[in-house]
Amino acid sequence: MAWNIPGKKNNGGSGGGGRSPWKPTGGGRGGGGGAFDGILDLLRRLPGGGGGGPLRWIAIALVVWLLFSSFVLIGEQQRGVVLRFGQAARVMQPGPNFKAPWPIERVIKVNATSIRTFSNTVPVLTRDENIVVVSLNVQYRVGDPEVYLFGTRDAERVLEQVAQGVVREQVGRSDLDTVLGARGPLSAIAKKQLQDSLDIYRTGLIVTELNLQDARPPEEVKPAFDAVNSAQQVQESLVNEARAYAAKIVPEARGEAARTRTVAEGYKTASIARASGDAARFTLLLDEYRNAPEVTRKRLWLQTLEQVLADNRKVVGGDGRQLIYVPMAGQGNGGGNPPVLPAEVLSPSVGATREQPSRTQTTPRPTRGEGGTR
Repeated sequence: MAWNIPGKKNNGGSGGGGRSPWKPTGGGRGGGGGAFDGILDLLRRLPGGGGGGPLRWIAIALVVWLLFSSFVLIGEQQRGVVLRFGQAARVMQPGPNFKAPWPIERVIKVNATSIRTFSNTVPVLTRDENIVVVSLNVQYRVGDPEVYLFGTRDAERVLEQVAQGVVREQVGRSDLDTVLGARGPLSAIAKKQLQDSLDIYRTGLIVTELNLQDARPPEEVKPAFDAVNSAQQVQESLVNEARAYAAKIVPEARGEAARTRTVAEGYKTASIARASGDAARFTLLLDEYRNAPEVTRKRLWLQTLEQVLADNRKVVGGDGRQLIYVPMAGQGNGGGNPPVLPAEVLSPSVGATREQPSRTQTTPRPTRGEGGTR
């Protein structure tokens, strides 16, 4: 029996006929029903909503479902794409969010921060017509969730096909030595080209890394490639040894050249100075000869004789019969000056010659005739 039937009294309470158990006992607003009581009053006014009818419970379930369907919690690594009647409306950020209840709006959650990986091995023909097997590895993530879902049919499949095509193109433009030994620049160019292609195809993906991990020849020709690699290593070793030898010998050669150049410059300077001095001396001597020919001629003869006999042990007299032994400096008298011969040992002509004026005061050669023997 319903509690709110008109004309009936409430048998469960004392007095107060017709009072509903859902209504506050204090009467009016003083009972503290609040918003929930307002919802209950609304449910009571529904047809069949009094008492424990099924329509009331259906209405409660509907309200609860509407509340929960309007609340969406997005994870830290997720982004939520809100569809309004099937069309993308906005993107929800991480945290609690609200939307219109289904079927007005619904949310598709996309993992947008995790790194995904694609690896594959493809045979490629190089520019110099050699076949190599290249192992590629691509790391990517979702950059735009809305474009990722609706920009193309299958973004990841598109990435796989484009990555293989880009690698084939870059390897096909390079020779074998570059592919085997210098894959870093190829990887950088392939990464940029892959990202440009993904943007054109509207995949919503961002390439974080592209590596050409390995490049090797096919198994059928691997021994020949190993021999070539060994020869290249030997060549590099010889080149390094040659460079080390050059780095050692070139500074030594440059130092020796600088020393030789310095010695040559010194010899040049000394030779020029000696030649200049000899020329000046000859000029002065020529002036003296013009002033006193006989005296100058005899003085030159005596100086020349002094230079010639300075290192000789024998002195031959003017007549050819006298032989005088004169010890050299450093011999006989303990390394002192040679002994002075007495005057009677010398020939008269020699003694007469010593009386002539001479700057050197040395024993001259006997003269013959008036001008002497030259």
